[in-house]
Amino acid sequence: MNNSIETEKKVNFYALLPLFLFVLTFLGAGIYLDDFYALPSPIAVILGIVLALVMFKDSINIKIATLLKGCGDDKILTMCLIYLLAGAFTVVCKATGSVDAIVELGLQYISIQWLYAGVFIIAAFLSIATGTSVGAIVALGAVVIGFADTTEVSLAILSASLLGGAMFGDNLSIISDTTIAATQSLQVNMKDKFRQNIIIAGPVAVVTIGILLYQGFALDDSIKLDSSNSIEIIKIVPYLLVLTLAVVGMNVFVVLFIGILAAGILGIYYGDFGLLEFARLSYEGFTSMTEIFLLSLLTGGLAALVTKAGGITFLINFITTKMNSKTAYFGISGLVGVTNMAIANNTVSIIIIGPIAKRLNDRFKLNPKKVASVLDIFACVVQGLLPYGAQCLIILSLADGKIDYLDLVSNSWYLWLLLIGTLLYIQLTSRNTPTEIPTEKELVLEEVLAN
Repeated sequence: MNNSIETEKKVNFYALLPLFLFVLTFLGAGIYLDDFYALPSPIAVILGIVLALVMFKDSINIKIATLLKGCGDDKILTMCLIYLLAGAFTVVCKATGSVDAIVELGLQYISIQWLYAGVFIIAAFLSIATGTSVGAIVALGAVVIGFADTTEVSLAILSASLLGGAMFGDNLSIISDTTIAATQSLQVNMKDKFRQNIIIAGPVAVVTIGILLYQGFALDDSIKLDSSNSIEIIKIVPYLLVLTLAVVGMNVFVVLFIGILAAGILGIYYGDFGLLEFARLSYEGFTSMTEIFLLSLLTGGLAALVTKAGGITFLINFITTKMNSKTAYFGISGLVGVTNMAIANNTVSIIIIGPIAKRLNDRFKLNPKKVASVLDIFACVVQGLLPYGAQCLIILSLADGKIDYLDLVSNSWYLWLLLIGTLLYIQLTSRNTPTEIPTEKELVLEEVLAN
């Protein structure tokens, strides 16, 4: 027991090396292969775990026990189970035709002058409903390119509207992996984080829509969009049900389970699939989340090893010497933003920085709902603006050279306004109270209690 406590007492910079290896491996492979998703992220985490097992002291049995304890943390397992249910819900809804129904509903009721704002709104709703910005961009990308090809609308503005709406929805969705990671890391309810995000992102979205409407009214209103496809409104019900139940505060497991059942019942009733196929689709949804499931599990184990060796204590001690209760929010924002720039994955960034943000939240008596919101927002903003992020890459690939990166980001009103709005919100709402920097003994005591 004494040896274990002695290890926990260490404040050790070198204990961060396994974490750096994970990040740099993921980043390096992405740059070298020109594809940040070529190397599966769980493999990069395993390399960090192997280095931790080799370089850290204690017996191999103690290190394995620490790894397993981190993997089995209740917050990590909760996150993983939510991922599985969210994946099942998404796949079943897609097979039911709910995604197509949402897209068609929007397109049939949009005039050309509302097109820019309409694409933003449809992308936002689709991203909220499905929990993925990439999914919304893939679903709508070809349609958006088609609009620009057949009308005189600006492809750059349309593409930026699609990007902004998709990131807005992903940032708010209760089934988004970024939201799940942020809320579980800070141990806050989905509904509380949703309400906090709305306070910041809602006004920004309204202003963005106003700008897009202003740009849209300069278009020729004699151009008509194709609205020949029929819509089955009832197939939107699972999404509306999940969104409503989540906002009123129902347990997220119950919400997702009800959503899966509702989508399954509709699919079976309308002959989209049978009972056995419903089961198969649900399992397909589980397997679609394998990478993020393993990433969360293994990152939890790596974090436990790094924490036990004193790495997290060193990092927090280093950061907190420059912080107080007001600047802590900016520090957390910078940490998740820089991490996201390094690995081009907002979910992974939140998973990495989440435990650090929780410790800073506890140390400075911050508002955990606000911290979770800030984590998600800054990861969202950076991810949306990264030239090598999946969202920009997909849009630019679909555009096939008709616009470039600068065309896209210079028209991304939502992301720029969200960045400015969030910084102003933090500045205006944070308490600038002096915070006493803890001594090393206090850090040691907190480390022991945390473990």
